[in-house]
Amino acid sequence: MSAATTPSSRPTVTEREARQVAEAAREQDWRKPSFAKELFLGRFRLDLIHPHPLPADDDVQRGEEFLAKLRDFCETKIDGSVIERDARIPDQVITGLKELGAFGMKIDTKYGGLGLTQVYYNKALALVGSANPAIGALLSAHQSIGVPQPLKMFGTQEQKDTFLPRCARTDISAFLLTEPDVGSDPARLATTAVPDGDDYVLDGVKLWTTNGVVADLLVVMARVPKSEGHKGGITAFVVEAASEGVTVENRNAFMGLRGLENGVTRFHRVRVPAANRIGPEGAGLKIALTTLNTGRLSLPAMCVGAGKWCLKIAREWSAVREQWGKPVALHEAVGSKISFIAATTFALEAVLDLSSQMADEDRNDIRIEAALAKLYGSEMACLMADELVQIRGGRGFETAASLEARGERAVPAEQILRDLRINRIFEGSTEIMHLLIAREAVDAHLSVAGDLIDPDKTLADKAKAGAQAGAFYAKWLPKLVAGPGQLPRSYADFHPSGHPDLAAHLRYVERTARKLARSTFYAMSRWQGRMETKQGFLGRIVDIGAELFAMSAACVRAEHLRATGDHGREAYQLADAFCRQSRIRVEELFGRLWTNTDDLDRKVVKGVLGGAYEWLEEGIVDPSGDGPWIADATPGASQRENVHRPIP
Repeated sequence: MSAATTPSSRPTVTEREARQVAEAAREQDWRKPSFAKELFLGRFRLDLIHPHPLPADDDVQRGEEFLAKLRDFCETKIDGSVIERDARIPDQVITGLKELGAFGMKIDTKYGGLGLTQVYYNKALALVGSANPAIGALLSAHQSIGVPQPLKMFGTQEQKDTFLPRCARTDISAFLLTEPDVGSDPARLATTAVPDGDDYVLDGVKLWTTNGVVADLLVVMARVPKSEGHKGGITAFVVEAASEGVTVENRNAFMGLRGLENGVTRFHRVRVPAANRIGPEGAGLKIALTTLNTGRLSLPAMCVGAGKWCLKIAREWSAVREQWGKPVALHEAVGSKISFIAATTFALEAVLDLSSQMADEDRNDIRIEAALAKLYGSEMACLMADELVQIRGGRGFETAASLEARGERAVPAEQILRDLRINRIFEGSTEIMHLLIAREAVDAHLSVAGDLIDPDKTLADKAKAGAQAGAFYAKWLPKLVAGPGQLPRSYADFHPSGHPDLAAHLRYVERTARKLARSTFYAMSRWQGRMETKQGFLGRIVDIGAELFAMSAACVRAEHLRATGDHGREAYQLADAFCRQSRIRVEELFGRLWTNTDDLDRKVVKGVLGGAYEWLEEGIVDPSGDGPWIADATPGASQRENVHRPIP
């Protein structure tokens, strides 16, 4: 069938089929150790993260030299208030970043890039993101999920030679997966790429294309129909944004990140050379997920930068603002918020640096660590920004422009709250991250006992799985009864003379990891095949694991700083404060594992959807406009003006 006559319609898939697509895309094997995976299994492998891994000296030198140049550029060439006012990053800023090499931070020097490590790439994102988060998003989308990263991991040598030099210095790239009616369920992907000779012909519509408005190169996920000689499936392509039939139909606007170049892109009979296909047909989702294993670290990097800024403003403001005869920082109600911001910023940076250095060393599998860093960083950064707005009071709610107009310092506290909010949705919403991490956390259980709860398996398969599960749990369960966390002298290196006792916190992590594993096993025994529907329970399990990972990282970072003589005493104080705060949250989460309103909530939801409570909505007017909830994405020629705006 020719490309011109092939119909394109949204696939109809069942829940089970959607899960099978997602399962097929995830990495199946664990070839390297994982600290976080072991943690969820009740095994506290401190040896995998301590002593803290360190970058090579030449990587440090190259990274610090670039950071110095980038800092000067941020201080002299970037005016965040202009970006906020005009809702656009000035062309000259983007051009200056290109000349600086900022678009090639992660690209190898042999292709014209800077060849920075993940550690220094993240430090750069934190720095430039503090100048304006939209710039951080621009650079991150280009390098973390845009063309450079998938080509680095899966591209042919010819593709690398062709595209990476362009991405390093001149071209901006974007990543296009989401569609108007497809978010975290890619099995329903409707954009098609139909083979036609030496080309593929793309048709479809993509939504929320970060960088798409200004991009020169696109990574596009499209479904290749199965046919003779073609395996088919969701496949990744590099597409020239200027190709005939590519139309940017809209530049979207958001509550935050006002400079974000995010749009709607339509493909109508766009011819893409087969040479531009990344990897084999059907490998698109696996490529996307693998790319995100380290790509997700860009978001917590900018969250760390935001935390540092929140701490700076909270400190400076709370020292000069007086109420009832003393600075507000000395009032306990405000002081506790400042302590939370300081301790959490320390822990987030510890999680980020540890995960990034492990990514650089490539000794460990960090898919769970990176996901936890994204989940925890995005959630905690929003809390810190909210606390800063509260500390600032009415001035926190007032815009920086308004503050400046009446003669006060233009502090964009309300802006940082708006800008950070998207991080709980970007690159996997909090809810999806809970499910993704939970799936990886129980992988060991499913690998030995999954067939027991799979309705499609035969009795023989179930019998075999039962034998495997019996052997696994006979060895595993007894190890969850006792461990080093019950010995008072364990981890003694973390209690040097004159410093807070971080060893006690590590013993708590070890004990609690075993408790977490026991809770997971009990839940699997209780709910079996229904476990995947218990999303509230799984979310709390993951949140506990995130807290334990953050506590571990904070303690390891504090000891590293003490051993190197770099703010060691202060680092121990911050780590101690964070761990004590974290332990309170962990105990609350454990309580909510079994004492919650999950069942009642489901009943209320059914009532809401069934209209039982519509009377509760009376007495208001709805200011929403008319129109469909989801825009029409029927393939075809665009009827709108192309607002594509490449940067010269």
